[in-house]
Amino acid sequence: MTRTLEWKINMDLVEDEGGTTEARAVLDTGKSTITGHGSARRNPEDEDIPLIGDELAASRAMSDLARQLMRLAYKDIGEAGAGMSGEEEPAAPYGWSTPAR
Repeated sequence: MTRTLEWKINMDLVEDEGGTTEARAVLDTGKSTITGHGSARRNPEDEDIPLIGDELAASRAMSDLARQLMRLAYKDIGEAGAGMSGEEEPAAPYGWSTPAR
């Protein structure tokens, strides 16, 4: 059976006067809504290039969103009786570890 879904992420970016950009990424899966947050701060000595702050803050928000989505998947796996408690993430394959949070 082929199944096609489309999930859209709504990304909001706000830069304040001090050079800090905040990003909020919201994903609605139809079953749950997950919000990721990220920020970037420009060094006052650096040239003001807003796109760089936008890219950094947005990528960090999407990374946060991805971690939360993975945790939700692990929880759902556990609830489906696949042997995971939902509280733990399995070890990353090939010796790569998950970065500390």
